[in-house]
Amino acid sequence: MTLTYRAAVLHTPKTPLKIETVTAAELRHDDVLVRIKAAGLCHTDLEVIEGGLRYPMPIVLGHEAAGIVEEVGPEAQGVSVGDHVILSWNPHCGHCFYCDRDLPILCETYLTEGPKAVSFDGRHHARLGDGRDLKQLMFLGAFGEYAIVKAEQAIVVPKELPFDRGCLIGCGVMTGVGAALNIARIAHGDTVMVIGCGAVGLSAVQGARLAGAGTIVAVDLDDKKLALAEAFGATVRVNAGRDDAVAAAQRHGASGRGADVVLEAAGSPAGFRLSVEAVRPGGEVIWLGKTDVETDVAFRWGALMAEKRIRRSSYGGARPARDFPLLARAYLDGRLKLDELISRRIALDDINDGFAALKRGETIRSVVMF
Repeated sequence: MTLTYRAAVLHTPKTPLKIETVTAAELRHDDVLVRIKAAGLCHTDLEVIEGGLRYPMPIVLGHEAAGIVEEVGPEAQGVSVGDHVILSWNPHCGHCFYCDRDLPILCETYLTEGPKAVSFDGRHHARLGDGRDLKQLMFLGAFGEYAIVKAEQAIVVPKELPFDRGCLIGCGVMTGVGAALNIARIAHGDTVMVIGCGAVGLSAVQGARLAGAGTIVAVDLDDKKLALAEAFGATVRVNAGRDDAVAAAQRHGASGRGADVVLEAAGSPAGFRLSVEAVRPGGEVIWLGKTDVETDVAFRWGALMAEKRIRRSSYGGARPARDFPLLARAYLDGRLKLDELISRRIALDDINDGFAALKRGETIRSVVMF
């Protein structure tokens, strides 16, 4: 039976998303049909809308989602109809040069097919009413009532986890918490600075807390976000518009040396520059934020010296099958905050208003509820 459903479609950058009725493709092999229940509005989606990230159009955005499995393909394993799942945007082949080196985020098939905005096997999973193939962002295209994904992308989680909380784990929370727990080497009692207190930064604050950091310095330009960071575990608040964040790192680091670890989640040239100025000699910088791919970022050369280690992380070292259930359980056990990340719950028809609020900096996460 042919499945039609409503989805938010972007036809041209810098134009509103259009709510349209689209038609799903037939399931094949290890495909899984997921009825989307909640999807978060992420800055990456906004970057595609604004043209900072370039993808072929027309496209369905959305890569932070949770839902219920409605149908499984004949070769799908590890997932069953009725399962509650969080979706992962990093499918990987498991046997290429990078997968063999334990870097699935650099999987050669993933990197080849991702810019084409198709499924992991190169196919299109939906089409418009006029018959044109519909692209999907990051192998998901979750701003619709349904999504077809590979079985490995549908990670089963406890059914008591609310969908609107669960969807956040799929991107922002995994990226931030994972950066602190899986990528950075935070020792017990370390001084950690987090630059940028959006969804990823607030999650990084939580990850630093869970890793045993002694001092967590949160940096932002918005006092409301800084107050939220304190509720998430930050011990020091720095408004970079008024205060000297480098001096704060030195003041709270051991013997005035600076932060042991800096997690940059602001995604701005100023944030990147601050990260390498604030970290101590021999310390570690993890870049989580990003700017336009064609933007040049300048640094003071002296800030890059003294054996500092700098690493870019896109997904917090995610192993979704392992990490998503662990993060879900941490929330259910009260060790991980998710409720406070949700600023608004909106309908699909209000998605353009949600992105406008995100662009104005008014929200941490708006979540589309289906």
